[in-house]
Amino acid sequence: MSTVTLPRWHWGDAHAPRRALLVHGLGSSAQTTWRLSEGLAEQGWSATAVDLRGHGDAPRASRYRIDDFAGDLLGTRHDDGRAWDLVVGHSIGAAAAMQAAGTDADFTRRLVLLDPALTLDPAARQAVLDGQLANFDGATVESIAEQFPHWHPLDVEFRVRAVKAASRYALERSVLDNDDWDCTSYVAHVTAPTLVIAADPAHGSMFAGEHAAEVLAANPLFEHVVVPGAGHSVHRDAPEATLQHLLEWLHAAETP
Repeated sequence: MSTVTLPRWHWGDAHAPRRALLVHGLGSSAQTTWRLSEGLAEQGWSATAVDLRGHGDAPRASRYRIDDFAGDLLGTRHDDGRAWDLVVGHSIGAAAAMQAAGTDADFTRRLVLLDPALTLDPAARQAVLDGQLANFDGATVESIAEQFPHWHPLDVEFRVRAVKAASRYALERSVLDNDDWDCTSYVAHVTAPTLVIAADPAHGSMFAGEHAAEVLAANPLFEHVVVPGAGHSVHRDAPEATLQHLLEWLHAAETP
């Protein structure tokens, strides 16, 4: 597995004592994390977001397995060798972050998964592929705003910019290279306290039902909250509620 160096975007004081890494989902970019990154920065965190391989300004590569995304994330640790104090990932970015945490206990001290895509069956993978390629070929500010009228204007703008900045090949191979899309075997190996902030099952959550129950049963460090009314992009559908769940969980962990 050949890793690549991921470009970084930053919010807050770079020298803040608490450091967070934010990881976007498929067809997105570091900029699409802006609401959570800004929210953490306002709470005194140093928040860093990365463009995944094949996305935004990141290097392009020949392979896009979740293993590859996870390997790239493991390469983001600071030169001082310290683990991230917090890693937040969405969708495939959450799957890669979870796999990285399950591979190396020194990757992060805490982990937050936003409607993680930990396992997808063939029908779900095809739906993801169709949606990503349709967006790449035809997404406009007008079409995204019509599809998600409740999104902040910047979320609409960044969604369009992100999908256009991604490699079409990367979007396609991120699905096709993961024909065995299932990283749940890493769940039991995660040693960092983990919060799953899931979408509403009635709105297309990727973390629901029997799958969610099995993941939560596999590791007692995993906690779970659902954001009512939010779809898969919980941080864009319900940014205030998502940030509140995140901050309350962090506060509870820091309170004696």
